[in-house]
Amino acid sequence: MKARSSREVKRFEDIPNIGPRIARDFELIGITTPQDLKGRNAHKLYQKLCTVTGVRHDPCVLDTFMAAVDFMDGAPARPWWKYTKTRKEKYPTL
Repeated sequence: MKARSSREVKRFEDIPNIGPRIARDFELIGITTPQDLKGRNAHKLYQKLCTVTGVRHDPCVLDTFMAAVDFMDGAPARPWWKYTKTRKEKYPTL
């Protein structure tokens, strides 16, 4: 069951939209606890993931990172695809 607020989150997979693959991505870039997402810049996290892995990841990964960071910052849970429009406006070259 997914958390309803960031206060309920104990592990990455408690965060809405986050499964084992994205949880591993966070750990790969040095985000070791869900609380480490608070106040972070999702775009910088995405760029770091691309650099560390040597692969340009699908922009939907950035949408998911945005959703996770917002949720951990106290925003209500929203599906990751609700961030696509914002991502396209802020980062049109992705």
